[in-house]
Amino acid sequence: MRKKLVVGNWKMNGSLASNALLLQGLVENPPVDAVEVAVCPPFIYLGQAASALEGCGVMLGAQNLSAFAGGAYTGEVSASMLQDLACEWVIVGHSERRAYFGESDALVIEKLRMALAAGLRPIVCVGETLEQRESGLATQVVGAQLDALTQALSAAEAVSLVVAYEPVWAIGTGRTATPEQAQEMHVFIRQRLSAGGWVGEGVRVLYGGSVTADNASLLFGKPDIDGALVGGASLVAGSFLAICAAAARVSSGI
Repeated sequence: MRKKLVVGNWKMNGSLASNALLLQGLVENPPVDAVEVAVCPPFIYLGQAASALEGCGVMLGAQNLSAFAGGAYTGEVSASMLQDLACEWVIVGHSERRAYFGESDALVIEKLRMALAAGLRPIVCVGETLEQRESGLATQVVGAQLDALTQALSAAEAVSLVVAYEPVWAIGTGRTATPEQAQEMHVFIRQRLSAGGWVGEGVRVLYGGSVTADNASLLFGKPDIDGALVGGASLVAGSFLAICAAAARVSSGI
């Protein structure tokens, strides 16, 4: 059985003071065994988060990494640097990276290779825009993103990789794919991964896109939704913990 995973993506938010309060809330309410929990702060706050979260069961991740191992690449952060700060996870290919910073499927693959080589567990994001969905191209767009993965990486390499389906039209907009829409795409993702030679049923697939405490239980109740990549709601300890609790309840059959 695939264990539920809830990951908080803080994006470019936070301060030392606000982070301390948020992290304290997480430490005082550690996750239960039924669900895995991770947070991904901005690079500059990884050290603060690593220190605060030590031993509490909440894992640490980064929002991005460099496609280079090291050297004269001003402003870049390597996989080995993330390891130094106790990161276990790293988000790769988020739609905001693809849209605002021109990250192609090829660059996403290079970053995935760096993450895997360093022992980091990548969360690779796929998803379609509103225009693409309304044009009937959602599966075509997501399928092409998945094919790039299966053509470049082996099934063995995929064992430690998580896929996050994030409909771009639902990120930070307050709009959310219905549980039925999300489930339909998650089934498609598994089928496409299997067609590419991976074991689709063995890959955890998260949903991301305006996940809240109010809709989490309905989303997690779908058989192919293995958790969430949470944006805005992860910046408030109570909201994020409520989403984690919803995942735990579903996993425990409550």
